[in-house]
Amino acid sequence: MRVPREIGMENLKYKALALDLDGTLTDSKKNLPLKNKEALWKAMDLGVKVILISGRSVMGITGLAEELEFGKRGGIIAAFNGGKTFDCQTGTIIQQLMFPAEAIAGTCDIVRKHGAQPLSYTDTHVVAETDTDEYVLAECRCNYTTVQKVPWLPDFLNYPIPKLLGAGEHERLVKVREEFLNQYSQICDSFFAESYFLELAPKGVAKDKALEAICRYLGLSREEVMACGDGFNDIPMLEYAGLGVAMKNAYPETLEKADYISPFTNDECGVAHAVE
Repeated sequence: MRVPREIGMENLKYKALALDLDGTLTDSKKNLPLKNKEALWKAMDLGVKVILISGRSVMGITGLAEELEFGKRGGIIAAFNGGKTFDCQTGTIIQQLMFPAEAIAGTCDIVRKHGAQPLSYTDTHVVAETDTDEYVLAECRCNYTTVQKVPWLPDFLNYPIPKLLGAGEHERLVKVREEFLNQYSQICDSFFAESYFLELAPKGVAKDKALEAICRYLGLSREEVMACGDGFNDIPMLEYAGLGVAMKNAYPETLEKADYISPFTNDECGVAHAVE
């Protein structure tokens, strides 16, 4: 579809578009629907800056950024809920925060204690102490990769990591979060990405804080940002943005915080509807 000549960047209320991935931009099979892709290309042709902001690792976002031609058209990746945020066209690092090394072993102990699985990432794999757990395998699917199984995760993680993830049943992870924050709240934070994924992150990591840093980098106000999401960890982003849009399939808590609810789910290209 051709963009009308009279529509230009100066006429647009929203000059940046922040998009969650799983449950929002991608469908239930983790694919990027053509309708969403074409809507984003139209927006980028008008000069809108598209931001892919997710709890996924960099490797889990790069393929989608390539599909959207970020290298040519410009775009920003905010991986690990904004823990590593960079401009795809220039390579500029906008924000980078690392999990405190002194908290890795203790955090893994807490996750295991409550019957969940701790995991983290290399540049190419999810790394965990099991390669059969259903929740660990679900995180692999989110990142289009496989498990690198290690005997003891803290011993393997002798390099800087952006986050740990607790994967397991929600009731177990609620207990993990409580104990984790009791012990490490001065240097870490924690929030749910999904009911079965508990983010264990360095202090200051959240999607709203990532958007704030991106707005400074782009010279935009928060009122000029539209954000789309569905999950618990999208709530701060939806509240920060000038317009917060929840997909129809969003968690009830997320729907309550949205300025607008798309009448379509992620499988029905709710993002394309919002962009149009």
